[in-house]
Amino acid sequence: MKKVLMLVIIVGAAILISVSLIGAEDNTTAEDIGEKIDNTMTDAGNAIEDKCEALKEQTGAKDTDC
Repeated sequence: MKKVLMLVIIVGAAILISVSLIGAEDNTTAEDIGEKIDNTMTDAGNAIEDKCEALKEQTGAKDTDC
């Protein structure tokens, strides 16, 4: 449970950093911002899925897909 909470905190921090970096740019279009948010969310989803699969492997689950 602690690992999941830590992962949520890391993902949240990554999103906040991404948003703050977007705000620092002067010539950013809404499309650029949307694309960066999409990429950040995709990366976060992949990280969560990887962590889930690793936890399933550690517990010896037959199905390690998440």
